[in-house]
Amino acid sequence: LDVCCWRSGNPATVPGYRQVPLPRIDPPPRKQHTVATDWTDNRKNLMLFSGRAHPELAEAVATNLGVKVTPQTARNFANGEIYVRFEESVRGADVFILQSHTAPINEAIMEHLLMIDAAKRASAKRITVVMPFYGYARQDKKHRGREPISARMIADMFAVAGADRLICIDLHTDQIQGFFDGPVDHLMAIPILSAYVAQKYGDQDLAVVSPDAGRIKVAEQWSKRLGGAPLAFIHKTRDINRPNETVANRVVGEVEGRVCVLVDDMIDTGGTIAKAADALMEAGAKDVVIAATHPILSGPAVERLQACGAREIIVTNTLPIDPEQEFDGLTVLSIAPLISAAVREVFLDGSVTSLFGGRA
Repeated sequence: LDVCCWRSGNPATVPGYRQVPLPRIDPPPRKQHTVATDWTDNRKNLMLFSGRAHPELAEAVATNLGVKVTPQTARNFANGEIYVRFEESVRGADVFILQSHTAPINEAIMEHLLMIDAAKRASAKRITVVMPFYGYARQDKKHRGREPISARMIADMFAVAGADRLICIDLHTDQIQGFFDGPVDHLMAIPILSAYVAQKYGDQDLAVVSPDAGRIKVAEQWSKRLGGAPLAFIHKTRDINRPNETVANRVVGEVEGRVCVLVDDMIDTGGTIAKAADALMEAGAKDVVIAATHPILSGPAVERLQACGAREIIVTNTLPIDPEQEFDGLTVLSIAPLISAAVREVFLDGSVTSLFGGRA
């Protein structure tokens, strides 16, 4: 064999060289993907997890979605530390972690953060935090020097833990959406609450009342959904040194002889909303119906609501309500259909805004 000739780059000049045809290698058959017949069969994996704060809401959301809440282990150590572990693999999954920040609120928030961290370390593809009630939302700005902006810190904590997206309902102020460096889907309970009020009280002369001037824009949305009912608001003052206490000074607007729909985002101790209801009755209102999204119901809230003279108190189940807190005149509407619709749109890369006619 003439090695020098071989190295010349022309193997045909090598004595005894013969070209042998290579066998044909056909490419493997291409897999045929079928069209998804079910919205969850989208070559993506949706997994819904729930903290221990409000498992009933998570089950209702899962039922609406046609999925199951993924099992997990969660327990407290003797010193109060929290342990969580998912019982199934979340690798590559689109994970939705639902937890309402109810009392004890710090424990609920910490458990939420640990679940996010567990999903991140288990290689979840995307982590969406479903937060029906955003803890510390009322501390969204500094009233005086040397105060924290706690709502911003909560957003930072969830971002650091690994959250890719937030789904919240009726934030105390819209600006909280800007605290989180990522997509925030701000859902509104107005469609659910207003539909109930319109069905039950739509045949009467209504007036929509905001408990303070700051929520008059929300009252305007209510007015549009209730056939253009007139607006009113309560002029109140608050002592920044005494939380949960306000003074309802006077009613601004025409409420005499009307059924007043008093709307707010939350009822905590009930002091603000109860005083507003009393002020409306003193101003000549025919009746008062209270509608709020988040029933925190701390301390004397139940007693105050029962004593305020309101005909009905309408809330949603963004937060759990203990059986001993239930009373005649309290109506609880399910927020699960709204949450499940938003989760479905996020999972399918659809439009959450379309659920609210382009306003969300």
